[in-house]
Amino acid sequence: MKIAVGQGSCGIAAGAGKVYSAIESLLEDKQILTITGCVGMCFLEPIVDIYDNDNKLHRLVKVKEEDAENIVKAVEEKDFSYVENILISAEDESFLEKQTRIALRNCGKINPEKIEDYIKNSGYEAIKKVLTSMSPEEVIDEIKVSGLAGRGGAGFPTWFKWNAARQSEGKEKYLICNADEGDPGAFMDRAVIESDPHTLIEGMLIGAYAIGAKECIVYVRAEYPLAIVRLENAIKQAEEKGFIGKNILGTAFSCTFRIKAGAGAFVCGEETALIESLEGERGMPRLKPPFPAQAGYWLKPSNINNVETFANVAWIINNSGEEFSRLGTENSKGTKVFALTGKVKRGGLVEIPMGKTLRDVIFDIGGGIKDNKNFKAVQLGGPSGGCIPEKLLDTVIDYKELSATGAIMGSGGMVVMDDSTCMVNMAKFFLDFTTKESCGKCVHCRIGTKRMYEILERIVSGKGESGDIELLEELCYGIKDGALCGLGQTAPNPVLTTIKYFRDEYVSHIEEKRCPAKECADLLTYSINKDKCVGCSLCSKKCPANAISGEIKKTFEIDNNLCIKCGQCKSACRFGAVEVI
Repeated sequence: MKIAVGQGSCGIAAGAGKVYSAIESLLEDKQILTITGCVGMCFLEPIVDIYDNDNKLHRLVKVKEEDAENIVKAVEEKDFSYVENILISAEDESFLEKQTRIALRNCGKINPEKIEDYIKNSGYEAIKKVLTSMSPEEVIDEIKVSGLAGRGGAGFPTWFKWNAARQSEGKEKYLICNADEGDPGAFMDRAVIESDPHTLIEGMLIGAYAIGAKECIVYVRAEYPLAIVRLENAIKQAEEKGFIGKNILGTAFSCTFRIKAGAGAFVCGEETALIESLEGERGMPRLKPPFPAQAGYWLKPSNINNVETFANVAWIINNSGEEFSRLGTENSKGTKVFALTGKVKRGGLVEIPMGKTLRDVIFDIGGGIKDNKNFKAVQLGGPSGGCIPEKLLDTVIDYKELSATGAIMGSGGMVVMDDSTCMVNMAKFFLDFTTKESCGKCVHCRIGTKRMYEILERIVSGKGESGDIELLEELCYGIKDGALCGLGQTAPNPVLTTIKYFRDEYVSHIEEKRCPAKECADLLTYSINKDKCVGCSLCSKKCPANAISGEIKKTFEIDNNLCIKCGQCKSACRFGAVEVI
């Protein structure tokens, strides 16, 4: 028997560390207790899996410290009636059953701190195959057959980038992993590194061999301390086993690894800005050409891919590029990982073959909208992506199809919104982010996004003017045409898509001074319905501005000159007497 406690960041935040300690303190044979990374079911953390000879018997969810005694009894007596109340439901179990996992194949299954677990699951077999029976050109051809495209957002063919770096002149070349995951709501890369760091290392080793690099660098944001610790540990273990270093596995191939902790600038997700940061400079994009494949890190040929891209490589080598290409669509091969967050019932990591629809992910896998509210939109591609409305829920997940909607695939952030979300305010939220994260190198992005944010701020404050929508559109297209890098060029997407699909909300804010979603505080008016008010005074007691007055058992009133529109009165009222218009 084996007890595995999920110890990804999400699990630890939910209390998995305390659960682990509680179980450990009660076990006589502590060798049966281990950890795993995040299985992707973040909505059910902390998660404890019980195994018998590597076959999972039971998955326990939302586990608490006080459940430890019953878990130990269930294992020792082999009587799982002790834990019936925390067994996963069949409905929640379907969250994983409906996925196809390649990049996430080991996440939540192996101990990320033990290389032996990875090796036991076909780990490092791909690099052995590559070094003993394949030339660099054959590796690149296999990746070409697979159709693997960069999973960082651009969707550029991986083989083409590898081949360009391979053909560039120079003995000193670098392979770089972009783990600077800056999108709000995105945590795919973090989960892979925390849960299966060796799959990243092996994928990078194969890429280094293919392009002729002798040094691999992982650029990871410093806000991922657990990922960094586990990756450092994995690198050390791989070195001890002879998978990293000189003459790897007795061959002529040598390669070293190192980690660079970035300061968390969103713009460093752009590959040339990342290179500038690696060199000790402020992260700002370079003009292209030359491209990194010709003049990258220290002006040497370099290749950059993100974590998810590398996480697919070993599987492709072991199973063939043809097998990978069978999944997906004509334009987009393989699977894609999404971080499903927001107003969705089952949030977490989802990996599905390209070709599934947004509806499949949000309603079939994600279980639909929280509290059974109405779906309104999904923000796809992070702050540089776009908001897709309900009428486009059957859009196929494919680089070309998603681009046609005005959104982008991006790195895989998928933020779900219900009908309580104001789309104008949502556009403002993302513009606030991109404005603050702009590196400032080009005027269009530095000044243009700031002007757009100011207009949006004015609109949600009830000070919108006729012509604001047209001015926003003009600024959007100007920034798209003039910004230096891809991040600046895509920054207007949230505004353009919300105007395109939710123009009526902009009109309501500007012309009627009304927020249809009742979210923008400056456009709301609170009042008390006299027919429903019972005079309990609870609203008055909760009001921080002393804006509510009245006598017990008589109708209370709100002074809108004093009301700060915090909503505490509405939350406190048990009779639905407080109304918002």
